Amino acid sequence: MCRNIHTLHNFDPPATNDEVNAAALQYVRKVAGTTRPSRANQETFDEAVAAIAHATDHLLDHLTSSAPAKNREEEAAKARARAATRYATVG
Repeated sequence: MCRNIHTLHNFDPPATNDEVNAAALQYVRKVAGTTRPSRANQETFDEAVAAIAHATDHLLDHLTSSAPAKNREEEAAKARARAATRYATVG
């Protein structure tokens, strides 16, 4: 799975359109195997991103959770701590 696609469900505040579009773009790039489509494929690429973003919006709008919403800043701090541990230099 793409490392740049982050969980978007159950956050306060909810995921923004920019976050949904960024996740859709990363997904389409991964599936297509390219970060930039050729001019011949640009329209198809853009349509796929729009379709995936629409499906993601629909999914997020209809998912439910009994867990309390996560705080973005707290989750980002946890991710930074995990990265610091993972990428710590030995010395």
